[in-house]
Amino acid sequence: MSESYKIKQHGVDEPTNPSANLALSEVLAARFSRRGVLKGTGAAGLAGLLGGSLATLAEAAQVPFARKAPVLGFKPVPFGFEDKVVVPEGYVADVLYAWGDPVGIKGAMPAFKPDASNSAAEQELQAGMHHDGMAFFPLPLGSTSSKHGLMAINHEYTDDGLLHSDGMKTWSADKVKKAQAAVGVSVIEVEATGQGGWKVVRPSKYARRIHANTPIAIQGPARGHALMQTEADPKGVEVLGTFQNCASGPTPWGTYLTCEENFDGVFVNDSGKLTELEKRYGISNKDAGYKWAWEDFRFDAQLNPNEPNRFGWVVEIDPFDPKSKPVKRTALGRFKHEGATVAIAPSGHAVVYMGDDQRFEYIYKFVSKNTFDPKNRKANMQLLDEGTLYVARFDADGSGQWLPLVAGQNGLSADKGFASQGDVVIKARMAADVMGATKMDRPEWIAVHSHKPGEVYCTLTNNSERGKDGKPGPDAANPRTDNKFGHIIRWNEHGGDAAATAFKWDIFALAGRPDAAKPEHKGNIKGDYFGSQDGLKFDYNGVLWVETDVSTSTVNMKEYKGMGNNQMLAVVPETGEFRRFLTGPNGCEITGIAFTPDNKTLFINIQHPGEPDSERSDPDRPLAISSWPEGPKAGRPRAATVVIRKLDGGVIGS
Repeated sequence: MSESYKIKQHGVDEPTNPSANLALSEVLAARFSRRGVLKGTGAAGLAGLLGGSLATLAEAAQVPFARKAPVLGFKPVPFGFEDKVVVPEGYVADVLYAWGDPVGIKGAMPAFKPDASNSAAEQELQAGMHHDGMAFFPLPLGSTSSKHGLMAINHEYTDDGLLHSDGMKTWSADKVKKAQAAVGVSVIEVEATGQGGWKVVRPSKYARRIHANTPIAIQGPARGHALMQTEADPKGVEVLGTFQNCASGPTPWGTYLTCEENFDGVFVNDSGKLTELEKRYGISNKDAGYKWAWEDFRFDAQLNPNEPNRFGWVVEIDPFDPKSKPVKRTALGRFKHEGATVAIAPSGHAVVYMGDDQRFEYIYKFVSKNTFDPKNRKANMQLLDEGTLYVARFDADGSGQWLPLVAGQNGLSADKGFASQGDVVIKARMAADVMGATKMDRPEWIAVHSHKPGEVYCTLTNNSERGKDGKPGPDAANPRTDNKFGHIIRWNEHGGDAAATAFKWDIFALAGRPDAAKPEHKGNIKGDYFGSQDGLKFDYNGVLWVETDVSTSTVNMKEYKGMGNNQMLAVVPETGEFRRFLTGPNGCEITGIAFTPDNKTLFINIQHPGEPDSERSDPDRPLAISSWPEGPKAGRPRAATVVIRKLDGGVIGS
């Protein structure tokens, strides 16, 4: 998510963590100042440190097998300044599924109206706005088909300047309903056409939209908890809707995990008396401009104080059963979930890695109580309801610990507000504070190496508050008083076991530009440079793909001047060379990564093309910044899923 937070993410740049836990900058300072590795703050010193760290990481991984590293074969594209998707020579990029396209429900497929005059009821049957995380599921279930499948796609938030014909010049309950229908998740059926391209199958028995008013079950420790109970749901067992769905993750049993991130932005409590829980989760006396609470009192936290507690969860969806009810898996904790990456430990336990995307927040993982059974999908559907939630502590000597967040243990006592595990997961941030977890620089996506069990990467997108107003300052390993570019951290679980409670860590890459005027903006990137990394995923061949989300108030300006539009890069971790694979249209974020099993088709999402600095478009000038994907004759820019393939039918990236 972008650093700016004017409309869609009110408060994301305002730290809500008052704990005295060490920030990563302080840990790095202690580690490397003690070693005496770095005596200067220049890029050359940083490169020497990180280059030397790679062998240590390889040794720490204790991988039980070796595999030849892949080789990138494409010619990098230059920085992008055009209002289009640019891919390397020999590749083609086609729009597959754009905002307003019918999802494909039989007998209910309203067409998109370029003047934004579609009703709320029609929007419930169409692609939502601002595509984000997604996953591809081969059809039939359990197969490895690369020609036919289902896609689950997040729709994170709305630009009401584009969503309504007159924007927000007037406001009404109907506009709130349309906005609530434009978020959530799409499930669509897709297939290769036989002529090299792809299409959405319509109608489809799988087609489905899940939005802010869809009934969703509550399971796990928070089910029935007093803080989850409302007048509309006195038992605390079912909530209406999911929204602010950011990144995601598929499970090995064929379900989709969608993650609620900046949910606080649609709530408001203007009573002037915020609780400590509300403050810790960013609820304020000002909404982010969505105005849902103006017409739907469910989002007025003064009237419905427990409603915000019912958001900020990971939601599990079965894309193969359109009649199934989505489930909020509360055992995974409540915070601003950026993603949920699943791995199966050697013991068979399911492990879910998660980041909390806000300055100075934490990295978490969940380890299931029971084990994955590849022959019992029904049993696997309950795996995420019982287990142990952990938060990460990165120690100064390069080691790390996963600290268990368990009621009654290690200071999580009833007198501190943790009388039950329900208290712990609802107040996960506060529990992590007590445990002494390490504050991080906005943890975004997490990726597990496809060929090295236990090797995990996380994008830390940026932190412009480093060193300001008494906040943690610069250090030897990350000498940035103003961390505009962020970095990628990597850890190796002990013994290559995702369920382990100890790990070794180091920095994989410091983003930045070699020609920066200030030392704190220089990185150590080998190859094509970048900043504000966000999306992160390994393909099946062991290539790591990185997407950027430079905010619209910064893209191609200020410290990012000359770096063009947001981009996607590829890197083979064993060589460390980054190559720019793709650039997007004006005003967009590049996000969402999904591959077919044969690695010959790549799906990505173009989010908020044409977004202005204010993050809300002018309804009188909807094409002021971008007319993608339709071009100058378009009614307005539209977020969309794009399918990318090689013209020769080869493997992506080769």
